[in-house]
Amino acid sequence: MLLDNVIMTRWENYLAAAGKIIAEYDGSLPLHHFLKGFFKQHPYMGSRDRRHISQLVYSYYRLGYLYKADKSVQERILLGSYLCKAEEAENFTIEAPAEIPFESIFPFQNELSPEINPLAFSQSFLKQPFLFIRTRKDKQEAIKKLLTRNEISFDEWGPNTLALPNSTKIDAIVTDKSWYEIQDASSQEVGNLFHPKPGEAWWDSCAASGGKSILLLDKEPKIKLMVSDVRPSIIANLHMRFKEAGIRDYTSMVMDLTGNIALERRFDHIILDAPCSGSGTWGRTPENLSFFKEEQIREFQQLQQSIAGNVVKLLKPGGSLIYITCSVFRAENEEVVAHLENTTNLKKQEGGIIPGYEKGADSMFAVRLA
Repeated sequence: MLLDNVIMTRWENYLAAAGKIIAEYDGSLPLHHFLKGFFKQHPYMGSRDRRHISQLVYSYYRLGYLYKADKSVQERILLGSYLCKAEEAENFTIEAPAEIPFESIFPFQNELSPEINPLAFSQSFLKQPFLFIRTRKDKQEAIKKLLTRNEISFDEWGPNTLALPNSTKIDAIVTDKSWYEIQDASSQEVGNLFHPKPGEAWWDSCAASGGKSILLLDKEPKIKLMVSDVRPSIIANLHMRFKEAGIRDYTSMVMDLTGNIALERRFDHIILDAPCSGSGTWGRTPENLSFFKEEQIREFQQLQQSIAGNVVKLLKPGGSLIYITCSVFRAENEEVVAHLENTTNLKKQEGGIIPGYEKGADSMFAVRLA
């Protein structure tokens, strides 16, 4: 496409700014935080400038290891824009190779869980996942009307699930936060492993902001729920989220699960959404393709085995453990389950990989053991 000199200069500046960001970024912060800091230092850049530069940077990181050794940063920025079908690509002359080895986007092919399709998973990094909401209190039709009124496109995935463009400011459109929860489609599927009955004692042991606990309570509000996390700030966020969801009846603790757990209570069922690599969610944070180190996989596995071994001691006889990761690595998934089967009386009952890569969702692993 031929452009006049003014526009060409602007786009050349965007490309140079993206290259500068990539040169300075070391992966120690999430990329979106680094970008905020960079743009704060360059206040002359307007919102349009920031948007285009950010897209160029993200397109670069979505390539992962594709042509990492034999193309320049600028070439990879442009190729990434082309392969991601970003609007920025229309403003450059880009020559794409006739045959592209897409598998090389994801550098840890040998570590994947066997149920993962390597090619489809690698190609999924070229597209931003959707923003998913789980609708509550029979409000899906009302939410759809609000989205339509605000000209927001959406796909209806089921009676309680809507897929929206990732940039949707849903809280500005649906102001009553008790109507919905932001929750990835694969995370919602984890709820299929929850079989709660009234009066049962449940423990969400690594609760984070409490999304799975809310899903559990929506299935059966008359359980006795305890939530915990090692981070006080996260528990504070959980309290706020529960309040917005209209949930009051639960107990909470700040708790480190890596050592001896001084707790007298026992539980019918324990949810362990274990700390993990997060590799199934890297479509949202593609910079991890470039900065994650393979040796970290085993470090996570050791942590998961330690935590799981500690929490299962608090299961009542006949109870169940729902083991969850947002990882695609077998060392964090099937191998941890095998370890639990070898070291406890628990056996896998149901579950496995929840692939999200072909539908714009995260990929997860969830198994119920009893």
